[in-house]
Amino acid sequence: MTGTPLTVTRIAHASQLITIGNVRVLTDPWFTQTATYYHGEPVAQTVDTLGRVDAVVISHEHYDHCDLDALVAGGFDLGTPLFGPGTVTALAAGKGFTDLHTIEAWESATVGDLTVTATPGKHGVHEVTFVIEAHGRRVFFGGDTLRIPELDQVAERFDHLDLAILPINGLCIRPANGMQVVMDAEEAAELAAVLRPTVALPHHYAFHSGFLGDRMITKGDQDPRHFTDALARVAPEVATRIVLPGIEVPIP
Repeated sequence: MTGTPLTVTRIAHASQLITIGNVRVLTDPWFTQTATYYHGEPVAQTVDTLGRVDAVVISHEHYDHCDLDALVAGGFDLGTPLFGPGTVTALAAGKGFTDLHTIEAWESATVGDLTVTATPGKHGVHEVTFVIEAHGRRVFFGGDTLRIPELDQVAERFDHLDLAILPINGLCIRPANGMQVVMDAEEAAELAAVLRPTVALPHHYAFHSGFLGDRMITKGDQDPRHFTDALARVAPEVATRIVLPGIEVPIP
């Protein structure tokens, strides 16, 4: 689908700036770092260099997707519309955000030209994914969900996606008997084959927990080529690329 320009710039991890015409959407913000949370790649922007942001969408409350303290400390406009499940909007209200839109799976909210629909997700805590729409363009944002059958309904309910942004590192929690909490590259490619977007981009792969954390707490796949190779095999009609943080990608 062509028409209104659509671009996406990965800041790091799952933080993206999605621009649809004149609408700029920030996803799952993460700008700071702690002893067991490392981006594993450069963070392309700081809060004060983001420029105008028309909306924030947040999939769940984990720190590496919901770094609200960094937004507050960086002088972010707390009147910016924020979309997320109730677990997120409750936290955001406590931080001083004032324009909150609580949506759970298959619920939608609209602000101006932007419509955000929460879609199913599954993770270690309550999570939703999103379909983000404006000016006739449509983006699926996968947060860091597992591959669950309910996500197939996205393709049934939305006739076309211009872009799907999918997590791929298959993160496992070692102390929980290796429990998997994020889809892996093969599962992400299989989901892309169902969603049939024009372009599918991987994210959520460079993250690590530090020298000790990687050996005692988490285990994940940090190679995005595993996704692009799998996608070429199971859905060769879907375009993809590996994108460094800070590179703006135009979507046809």
